Amino acid sequence: MAKADRYSPSSSPLYERFPLKYTNHRILDVVVSLLLASLLLYRLLHLHHHGIAWLIALSCESWFAFFWLLAVSTKWTPAEFKTYPERLSERVEERGLPAVDMFVTTADPVLEPPIITVNTVLSLMAVDYPVSKLACYVSDDGCSPLTYYSLVEASKFARLWVPFCKKYNVHVRAPFRYFSVAEVSSGNGESSEFRQECEKMKEEYGKLCCKIEEATGKQPSSWDVTYSGDLAAFAHVERRNHPTIIKVIWENKYDTWAGEEGLPHLVYISREKHPEHPHHYRAGAMNVLTRVSGVMTNAPLMLNMDCDMYANNPLIVRYAMCVLLDARREEGFVQFPQSFYGALKDDPFGNQLVVLLQFVGAGISGIQGAFYGGTGCFHRRKVIYGLCPVDNTGKQDRREFSEKELLRIFGTSIEFAESAGLALKGHTNSQTNTSRGRLLDSVEVANQVAGCNYESSSNWGKPNIGWQYGSTTEDVLTGLGIHTRGWSSVMCNPYPVAFLGCAPTGGPASLTQQKRWATGLLEILISGRNPLISVFTAKLQFRQCLAYLWINNNSNFLSSAIPSSLLIASSTTPISSRSCKIQESTS
Repeated sequence: MAKADRYSPSSSPLYERFPLKYTNHRILDVVVSLLLASLLLYRLLHLHHHGIAWLIALSCESWFAFFWLLAVSTKWTPAEFKTYPERLSERVEERGLPAVDMFVTTADPVLEPPIITVNTVLSLMAVDYPVSKLACYVSDDGCSPLTYYSLVEASKFARLWVPFCKKYNVHVRAPFRYFSVAEVSSGNGESSEFRQECEKMKEEYGKLCCKIEEATGKQPSSWDVTYSGDLAAFAHVERRNHPTIIKVIWENKYDTWAGEEGLPHLVYISREKHPEHPHHYRAGAMNVLTRVSGVMTNAPLMLNMDCDMYANNPLIVRYAMCVLLDARREEGFVQFPQSFYGALKDDPFGNQLVVLLQFVGAGISGIQGAFYGGTGCFHRRKVIYGLCPVDNTGKQDRREFSEKELLRIFGTSIEFAESAGLALKGHTNSQTNTSRGRLLDSVEVANQVAGCNYESSSNWGKPNIGWQYGSTTEDVLTGLGIHTRGWSSVMCNPYPVAFLGCAPTGGPASLTQQKRWATGLLEILISGRNPLISVFTAKLQFRQCLAYLWINNNSNFLSSAIPSSLLIASSTTPISSRSCKIQESTS
């Protein structure tokens, strides 16, 4: 490993960047590039002696050479980042740590069984971070009473599970994974007390699974009988036509600093949908989560997660803080790599993304930074709101927005406009995040900003504001917009890995996923937000542009060979049939 880059004279940086020297790979890349150049030169010099076949061959080889140069540019200066969470206490006290709003998205209780979402939520609620600084928001685009019921029951189990994890320093805090290993142990060794409590936790988790399984087995019509209390809001709703439903499942009213135990806030959100209003799929859900959290907790940092990707490392938030709190350089976002469990031997469908992460991921880390991967990413709220980074003169756009401007940009809610103004000024708003009674008091405003017509007179989804509309790969488009404004990003890869998810194990399901990625990337390539345009009109670095062009063309090249007939069988394949045998963990 090469010597670390020195960004400042600090003797104990929170993170460091290490250039990687792949000398053999560079030599091979140069040799192949010279061979391609000689081949193209030979074609050109003898083109007049041959016919159309020679011209077609020249065209194909030219395209391959261009594609090869994109790959070489992307991989040429690889780098990796190392973080030091143990040094956080030297820089900031626990009270001074910024608040984090955690977003979990789900859309269908059949394709994404609630027990999976429950495990993701439990792993996030149990991370090693002050609970008064955390809030977990679950977006349910399926408007399922089953998902809400499962979260309510999970919150009851969390009152036992979270203290257990922190007391015994449990490393894996998703219960289905923790109880699935042959031998479970704590980080501080085993004892009879630990064994006893562990068996109790396993029994309680088994009861939780049974409750959810029993509810899952009911026919939809049988839910009508039980629509009472909190579930009354779900009576007679349609998945694509229903009002906003926001439920505060758990509000932390304990004083952490006085030694009282508690849990992070847990909020259920099902945004309003109407057939006449576009809902923009996941990008729309993320923007609703951003606005609802903005009027409730307004944390300066946001973590977004897929419902099937749990927190595997309890220190994930502290790893991200090492980058986001370092004063030497302000990064736009911190991306953790996507890793998966239960993969097939030798990974025949490439779902582990090993090559992509090892070479391409390291390569772009040496340019302007990692692509936004759609999950396992920490964002700055002010960046999502459109703020630009510090320029070459050391100044940042911190101009005062009038109330009229904020309402024009962010919508008609005065309360949300005020919270957006605070975020753009860089206020942490930590006092708001811990104030008692705040969440329930803000539900009415939250319902307003989650309405389906709230964005009609605002800039949400347009360039620079929120998650971007216009592509099925809203993550890449949003990350491109952030890089276009001049922000850089960091790929953080701790050990153990930060997040583990469930990857498709069948060919058709894998191809469906890759087809979706290719479609979205092609939409970006042929739109007005093509990376090439941003090089000349914005602050996207040239080699970062080439990296975006490489991934766009690479995905579309791979998808061109996918037969459509292979995609039909997998369109309704639930996650539960793709190596996610969660129920077996308690058998």
